[in-house]
Amino acid sequence: MFVLCLLPLLYLSWRWYRHDLTANRVEYVARFLGIWALRFLLGTLAITPLRRLPALGGLMKIRRMLGLFSFFYGLLHGMHYFVFDVQWSWLVIKDDLTSRRFFIAGMIALLLLVPLAATSFDHAIRWLGGRNWQRLHRLVYLAATAAVVHYAWQGKGITNRNLYYAAILLFLLLARVVYWLAHRKPAPASNRSPRVLTPGA
Repeated sequence: MFVLCLLPLLYLSWRWYRHDLTANRVEYVARFLGIWALRFLLGTLAITPLRRLPALGGLMKIRRMLGLFSFFYGLLHGMHYFVFDVQWSWLVIKDDLTSRRFFIAGMIALLLLVPLAATSFDHAIRWLGGRNWQRLHRLVYLAATAAVVHYAWQGKGITNRNLYYAAILLFLLLARVVYWLAHRKPAPASNRSPRVLTPGA
């Protein structure tokens, strides 16, 4: 699975070696890294509903790896922007991150993934406590939403691919809501018996 997750980067490196990154190399690499970051992020979210199906419980073993690879590709995507796209021009960076909405959404998604990646190891779970760790990692829902919005806004208008990724995210979130509604515990009934009013009471 680790090698499979590296295949997109190996493919990109092979195309770079062959000088086959299209006429606009900067844009091609940026989009390539960004879309794989989004795919791995949605794949991470897909593990929880899939593991509830018969014989798929073992998928939980790869959820952490998929999440870390999502951050890895997202970090490469962000570093490519700083290093090659704007070449550390702080005036351009400031303008992009204050006036261009798809840059803002992308930066929000990347920043939300930072604490998740930083607390992805077992010691962090023991240090934070299981309940607090789970609360923190619910940020993945906001990160995925920001990533999908970032992807949709960077294009021109609504496309089938934009709708495709948005539909996947919506389905994964709705699957969680449906499961929670179906398995939530009913409120405990009061131990006190209801008072029966009698005539004259």
